[in-house]
Amino acid sequence: MSDTGYGDFEFERRFLARDVPGELLDAAPALIVQSYYLADGGYALRVRAQASAVDVPVDLALDEATLLERFADRVDFCAVTVKGPMAGGTRYEAERQLDPQVGVEMVRRGGARVAKLRYSVWLGEDGWVVDVFAGGNVPLVVAEVERGGPVTDLAIPGFCVTEVTEDGRFANDALAHAPFGVWAAAYADELAATGPRFLPGFGRDHRMSGT
Repeated sequence: MSDTGYGDFEFERRFLARDVPGELLDAAPALIVQSYYLADGGYALRVRAQASAVDVPVDLALDEATLLERFADRVDFCAVTVKGPMAGGTRYEAERQLDPQVGVEMVRRGGARVAKLRYSVWLGEDGWVVDVFAGGNVPLVVAEVERGGPVTDLAIPGFCVTEVTEDGRFANDALAHAPFGVWAAAYADELAATGPRFLPGFGRDHRMSGT
């Protein structure tokens, strides 16, 4: 739960990323495997298993179940989360931490899965996460910033191609059932035709130089 006065509501903005500078991805990432017990209309019930600071190479081509098994003994954080639909960069999200062994078993027995490497970086005045997806969602990379209140006046890194905050196709619960790898080519054509899009109404966003 947030301690900012907004209860269980989270504020975030998400961007399709490309050509992320290599130095931002030098630190050992977390490997995250998520299982969705429910994903319908933006509502989701998710169990996450996470192995922090993975310092060995990870083959992103491996499927989500195989990645979970390869790193199951390194999982050090698990949680069950209930989410509501995204609206204007705001989403209901209530989380409860689980015992890692229980969490791993829940992911094994759950529904559709998503796996990704998560890198945490500090850019400008914000902490960002860069998620490099594995399995069926290769070659998707999503950069995300989260704050305790509305994400306004944002310095957007140059590697952010277009904003996907309100594009439901890029929600993790949607990607579990319709992996990006299946529709990546069609989306590339769509983006070429429409051009990038950044949401209005969030103050004075600007492009960050040097990224």
